[in-house]
Amino acid sequence: MDDQDVLDEVSRAARQAAATGTVASYIPALARVDPAAFGFAIAPAPAADPGPVRGTGDWRVPFSIQSLSKVFALALVLAADGDTLWQRVGKEPSGSPFNSLAQLERERGIPRNPFVNAGALVVTDRLQSLTGDASGALREFLRAESGNPALDFDPRIARSERRHGHRNAALAHLLADHGKLANPVRTVLYHYTQQCSIAMTCQDLALATCLFARHGIRADATRLLTRSEAKRINAVMLVGGTYDAAGEFAHRVGLPAKSGVGGGIIAVVPGRCGLCAWGPALDDHGNSVAGITALDAFTTLTGWSVF
Repeated sequence: MDDQDVLDEVSRAARQAAATGTVASYIPALARVDPAAFGFAIAPAPAADPGPVRGTGDWRVPFSIQSLSKVFALALVLAADGDTLWQRVGKEPSGSPFNSLAQLERERGIPRNPFVNAGALVVTDRLQSLTGDASGALREFLRAESGNPALDFDPRIARSERRHGHRNAALAHLLADHGKLANPVRTVLYHYTQQCSIAMTCQDLALATCLFARHGIRADATRLLTRSEAKRINAVMLVGGTYDAAGEFAHRVGLPAKSGVGGGIIAVVPGRCGLCAWGPALDDHGNSVAGITALDAFTTLTGWSVF
């Protein structure tokens, strides 16, 4: 199959699957997104000769990246701090919903991994201490890696998330109660919701994800992460990037990946490419139904997998 045949088959499979999911409703602004939307993009990773980004469907339509932001925030913190972050956040699969208060309480304020909401709040807290503007630093980084200087926060999404983010506020207060936050809860929550509200396209995200496919090399060919740090981020994505459905995702797709309730999923084919699929209709775990189906079809058709 050539590239276009693969993209056509990926799109066909994904659009059929989208009807079985529902859009996120706990953030009202996300509930208004068309559940039938679908986009998919492939960005070749080699820095010397990357080739063009290829896509299908709504691959140039911006959407709220939500938890996809967590991977890139983690990369910035590890680049600055090295392994010290892992003293505050674990690396294990959660086995529980991504916003579980009970798990955080049981484990005395140590989040299971940096991709559950509690873990991402700890990462945001550290990024705020390092930069003084966690969300601004992440935005500028994503602008550089995607080559899109116009990408920005979506104030409508940010407002909606702040007004209805009671569980995230509870998680942040619980973390603070356990002494795990260095900055005020209000500050951490502000930057966390700002990061989640960034609007990007599948093309933007596939390009940014090439950082992990290139083992830590940025778009400008400078090194951000050591190979070991990039390996560890990919490993945590594989075991925890799709929340409590990580095992099923690894079984079906076989790639390090991170999902978000905005319907996006980024995935890494090490040494080859960065991928992004988008479909706003979600399954019961908060993962895009169309996105998982698209990535399943892609790895089946190409044979590109880490297994």
